[in-house]
Amino acid sequence: MSLVRLNIKGISYSQTQNGAYALILNEVDGDRKLPIVIGAFEAQSIAIALEKEIRPPRPLTHDLFKNFSDRFDITVKQVIIHKLVDGVFYSSLICERDKIEEIIDARTSDAIALALRFQAPIFTYKNILDKAGIYLKVNPEKDQEHQPDVLVEDLVTEDAETPIHQEDYKGKTLEELNRLLDEAVTNEDYEKAAKIRDEISKR
Repeated sequence: MSLVRLNIKGISYSQTQNGAYALILNEVDGDRKLPIVIGAFEAQSIAIALEKEIRPPRPLTHDLFKNFSDRFDITVKQVIIHKLVDGVFYSSLICERDKIEEIIDARTSDAIALALRFQAPIFTYKNILDKAGIYLKVNPEKDQEHQPDVLVEDLVTEDAETPIHQEDYKGKTLEELNRLLDEAVTNEDYEKAAKIRDEISKR
């Protein structure tokens, strides 16, 4: 299976669901986007890593992992989002120490937070992107103007324990779900689009 490299496009905050964020990944050589719903703490950690000028007074959990790894000469070489089951993405950290490679299972949000700190590339398999990617046919200039913002200031003060309220899509028909998906993509509500896509995948 061929690997597809991804970049981080941004983090979108849900205006309707407290504490919910969508991490938007974009394929490097294409137009598809891969939205992944993450929690507030992980969103904060990723946003701080993206914003180089902001440094927390004490190391965050992912910073501690990076410091620990540096001390013992462990390097994260790359992150691979390798599986999608019932709307949940599974990822692996490809690590190296003394020229010996190890693969460590990780939550996707944690893996990406670490990839940023190690400046490691992020990949997924083509079949996962085919299944879960959202293809947007938009005007490039408009797309540039409306990229999801990385809400660093909001994330720094966000309460990480805020529960995520999920809308129930189980009662919807496939036709209704596809219509809602189109509307969410049009409105650039990637977090909602990800949830609808996951429900469609379960069917």
